[in-house]
Amino acid sequence: MTLVDSSEGIVATVRATLAEQGVTVDRADVWPLLGLPLELILGPHLPQDRLAAATARYRELYPLIGVPGCSVLPGAAQALDAVRALHGRVVVVSAKLERSVHLVLEHVGLSVDVVVGDLFGAAKATALRSHGVSVYVGDHRADVEGALAAGATSVGVATGPVSADDLRAAGADVVLGSLTELPAWLDGHVLDARLAMLDAGLRDLDSVLVAFSGGADSALLLAAAVRALGSDKVVAATAVSGSLAGGELDEAAAFAASLGVRHLRPRTDEMASEGYRANAGDRCFFCKAELLDVLGPLATEHELAAVATGTNADDALAGSRPGTAAAAQRGARTPLRDAGLTKAQVRSASARWGLPTWDKPAAACLSSRIA
Repeated sequence: MTLVDSSEGIVATVRATLAEQGVTVDRADVWPLLGLPLELILGPHLPQDRLAAATARYRELYPLIGVPGCSVLPGAAQALDAVRALHGRVVVVSAKLERSVHLVLEHVGLSVDVVVGDLFGAAKATALRSHGVSVYVGDHRADVEGALAAGATSVGVATGPVSADDLRAAGADVVLGSLTELPAWLDGHVLDARLAMLDAGLRDLDSVLVAFSGGADSALLLAAAVRALGSDKVVAATAVSGSLAGGELDEAAAFAASLGVRHLRPRTDEMASEGYRANAGDRCFFCKAELLDVLGPLATEHELAAVATGTNADDALAGSRPGTAAAAQRGARTPLRDAGLTKAQVRSASARWGLPTWDKPAAACLSSRIA
C-alpha cells in the first residue's frame, strides 16, 4: 500500500548524490523517473563505471536527507484504520530497501504489519502472494504490474508522477484520486467479496436449519440462505424458553414469514442445567449446548443437512466465547464467520438488502441481568 509521499525526499537525495559527482540536475529531471529502481534514476546522469558507487552513496544519504523530506499522504491513517476494521493486514512491498521503508514509516508515525523491500514491478508478485495480499494499492505502473502478476485487485492512486489515465492504461482495476477515497471503496469491495463467499458457502450446505434469534446476525444469515438455496431448503428455528424476551418471538415469526420460510418454535430448557442456573461466566456454554442439542435432531427430522448459527467474524476475535465453543462441539456451521463478515458488515449488508433488522440493537440475554 502506498502511504507516504516520499517524492521530495527522493528528489533531494538524488540531487545531493549527483552533486557529489559533479552533476547538477533540476527537480524536473528527476520527477518523471520517481518509482523506478534507483539505478534507472541515477543512470541517465552518470557513466556506467560510476553508477554502483553513486547508488551506494545515495543509500547512505537517504536516511539523512530523504527520510526527513517524507510526509504522510492525505487519508493514509484512515486507510490503515479501514483495513484493520475489516480484520485485514497492511503489507508494504516497495522498491526501497526494507531498512529505508522502516525509517520512513517511523518518521511519519505509521505502523504496518509487514514490510518487504527491494522489489520492483512483477517481482513484487512473489511477496504479495506469500502474504496473501488480495488488494494492492500503488501510485506507479510498476505497482499495477505487480498486483496483476500476483492475481490481486490493483488499485491505483494518482498521487505520484503517473496520471490516472496512465494507471488505467497499465491495467489498474480501480483508480482513485487519493487515499481519502480508499475506505469507502474498500468497504464496498470487501463486503461484495464476503457476501459472495457467504453465498458460495451456503450453496455448499444444500439445505440448512438456521438458529434464528431474531437479531441482526441470524436475520442476515436467514435471508442469505433463502437467496442461496431457496425458501424450500431453509427452515428457521427460534427457541422458546424463559430466556427469550417478550415480543421477540412475534418479530421473528413475522420476519421468517416475509421470506417465505417455515418457522419452527422448539422449546428449550436451559434452566434445567445446573451450569446455566449458576449464572457464571460460562453460562452461555450451557444455553448454546441446550439449543444445539434440540436443533440437531430437529434438522435431522426435517431432512436438513446442517444447523447454522449467526456467529460473525468479530465473535471469533472476541476472546473466550463459551457459547461459540458449545456450538462448534456440536457441529454447528458458522457461515457469517467463515465468510469473514463483521458486525458492521452484517448491518451494512442488511441495510443494502432492505432488512428491517439492519439497525436492531443487540439484545442482552435476560440471565445477564441477574447478579
